[in-house]
Amino acid sequence: MTYIEVAPLATIPAGEGIRLVPEGEVPIAVFHTEDGEVLAIDDTCTHQEAPLSQGWLEGCLVECPIHSATFDLRTGEATLPATKPVRTHAVEIRDGVIFVELSTAAPNLPA
Repeated sequence: MTYIEVAPLATIPAGEGIRLVPEGEVPIAVFHTEDGEVLAIDDTCTHQEAPLSQGWLEGCLVECPIHSATFDLRTGEATLPATKPVRTHAVEIRDGVIFVELSTAAPNLPA
């Protein structure tokens, strides 16, 4: 397993997310929920290209900033107008630093 170092956990306030663009990969959004969980998904809405890292976080759901589709950070499942889920990625916290292991599944990108 290869993990990508993201950032120190302390640099992402609870209730916010950041965008990460791993070399040769699609952008990833890493969220620090109000409950203290750290979860990672693909950063591109599957309905229309929009950065989910700029969306509104409520619990474990992020709302797309363009058309209000929501995505579950734990499963990637989407609500209308999006019909395809986003990939989720494994997250580990080591010594206060966030690491993400990218999914090997193909991303669902907008047409």
